[in-house]
Amino acid sequence: MEKVDLLVVGGGAAGMSAALAAAGAGPVSVLLVDREERLGGILPQCIHQGFGLGYFHRDLTGPEYAARIVAQMEGAAVSVRLNTTVLSLSQRRTAELSGPGGYEPVAFRRLILATGCREKTIGSLPVTGTRPAGVFTAGEAQRMINLRHWRPGRKVLVLGSGDLGLIMARRFVLEGCQVLGVVEQKGSCGGMVRNYRSCLLEHRIPLMTRTTVTRLHGEGRLTGVTLRHLDSGKEEQVACDTLITALGLIPERELLAGLGGKLPGWASLCGNCDYVHEIVDTVTAQAEELGRQVGMELLGKK
Repeated sequence: MEKVDLLVVGGGAAGMSAALAAAGAGPVSVLLVDREERLGGILPQCIHQGFGLGYFHRDLTGPEYAARIVAQMEGAAVSVRLNTTVLSLSQRRTAELSGPGGYEPVAFRRLILATGCREKTIGSLPVTGTRPAGVFTAGEAQRMINLRHWRPGRKVLVLGSGDLGLIMARRFVLEGCQVLGVVEQKGSCGGMVRNYRSCLLEHRIPLMTRTTVTRLHGEGRLTGVTLRHLDSGKEEQVACDTLITALGLIPERELLAGLGGKLPGWASLCGNCDYVHEIVDTVTAQAEELGRQVGMELLGKK
């Protein structure tokens, strides 16, 4: 069984930054594992600007931000395994990996989980009706368009006015789609003011506050939704072939199930796996500090 000082799960900004900082503390063996085929987490699919102002002091796209950290990984004392999934963790400080080489157990002294977060789906809301194709989370749609170059629909409604919802509303307009509007149950936009202005106002996309989706229509493919206006209680049916949900994010901690759902003293959460950050710059800063602390601890200097 392979043995390392530190196992880092997740190759986004958090995982890379933590691994680099730990390795930089001294002679510590660090293994970073990620299930994707390249490093960067979700950053490669975020082709819009707005990243890096707080950390790199530059207005970067997601791929540009990721590239700066990936460049630091080159030549660093960090072993990387891509296309590799961590199947489980155990209290014995071992992990079961599955990758191109098959099944492999790994023993470690310290663990950093930097697995990011997952999106809430339409199933988290009391929405009735059919379950047709054409309903996607904002992250799924972003990946389809920006990485796979596939447009998931033509007549689009966005549910949720957080930053990702605003950004995807604009992205669909730039793809030549008709965006009917962004639906928000609260009384105001949930995203940053700069994103509200650049995504909705500049592209004349309506923001429908105090409104929500209560029913899906369509057999096979989505044909429309029922909207409820919360102040009046009135409902209306809107025709669309695509519903994009931007309902919020949840830290991804499923691997803790093998540890009884609890975080032992030899494990740490990092980045959005710890709590959902508003910007990636704070993810990177937090991960660097944690990585330094863990590295020093492994060297017996803490």
